[in-house]
Amino acid sequence: MAQVVIYGLKPTFDAHRAALSGAIHSAIMKALDYPVEKRFHRFIALDPADFIYPEDRGPHYTIIEISMFEGRTASAKRALISELFARIESATGIAPHSVEITITETPRIHWGIRGQNAQDLSLGYQVDV
Repeated sequence: MAQVVIYGLKPTFDAHRAALSGAIHSAIMKALDYPVEKRFHRFIALDPADFIYPEDRGPHYTIIEISMFEGRTASAKRALISELFARIESATGIAPHSVEITITETPRIHWGIRGQNAQDLSLGYQVDV
């Protein structure tokens, strides 16, 4: 399971939402061997007054927070971050300098999905990659 929250300025999302979502999902599928149908993205579009960041990041500054089950290797997480930077720049023109990514991992037992504890849920894909 991977839930993704993306923060940025509203005009950036208006121009790049679909491309960002595609780039993020394709990076997750590639790096984590993730199923195509498991896309969970939430875009938080902010007004300039509500999004304070260093000037050198520019108006396309984007924060990506990924919550996922623990179990991925360090190399898989490194690959994910690398894929995100490359695919976002290719799809949107947003420079890696303007993108920040955090990954938070929690045990499956900390998740409730489709009426069940995720520890008891058959996922249909591998987490230990």
